[in-house]
Amino acid sequence: MKQLLEIVGFVALVQGVAGLLQEFTDLHWGLVHKIGFLDGYEVYASVTLLVLSFALFAAAESRRG
Repeated sequence: MKQLLEIVGFVALVQGVAGLLQEFTDLHWGLVHKIGFLDGYEVYASVTLLVLSFALFAAAESRRG
């Protein structure tokens, strides 16, 4: 379970960073901008993904084994 939390946390971290990079630069990668109902809220979704990733890492760290 610890590895699963770490993997999901890493994916959330990468997607959050990718969403912010795409918003503030001309890089075009990441899934946040491809989800239609997030139009106009991409920055908020990316920041939420970053916070979620840190929460998942903390949960993984608190698990034994």
